[in-house]
Amino acid sequence: MVRMSAEERRESVIRAATTEFARGGYHGTSTEAIARRVGVSQPYLFRLFPGKKAIFLAAAERCVEDTIRTFAEAAEGLEGDEALHAMGGAYVETISEQPDRLMMQMQMYLAVAAAEEEGDHEFGEAVRAGWMRLWDTVHLPLGADVDKTTTFIAQGMLINCLVAMGFPADHRVWAGLNPSAPSN
Repeated sequence: MVRMSAEERRESVIRAATTEFARGGYHGTSTEAIARRVGVSQPYLFRLFPGKKAIFLAAAERCVEDTIRTFAEAAEGLEGDEALHAMGGAYVETISEQPDRLMMQMQMYLAVAAAEEEGDHEFGEAVRAGWMRLWDTVHLPLGADVDKTTTFIAQGMLINCLVAMGFPADHRVWAGLNPSAPSN
């Protein structure tokens, strides 16, 4: 059996942490559960990351970077409405196929709010920095139009909430987003 390098093991921890944090949130996920999912001991986990917060932030960073890559690849060579529709379609496809990514996003926002309430601003600073990279990735293909960018991001957040709550695509709450949804 080929042994994994520390970097490969670190990657497997980030993937496992994303799954665990997506399901249980920051406070509801133990490092023991992450270690078990990866197949390593907790002491080994802490050789790769200094603590639970560092693991969460690495998973959050990966989630944001994956979303940025989704938007950038979808919009490559496109501008305006073509870029908007390509990015929107790619995002809906991604969260449909990878629900852990959606749930990790939702958990990131909750973790920031809880951490800030406790006086820990590192979570918020890291997540907000990622959010700004995401904003810029969307903003430029939309012609640096603040209104279009805001509308795109706002609709994306609404989609996040509707998907997270389990509303089927043909439900009337989708009427403004999905032309095939009933309007009453």
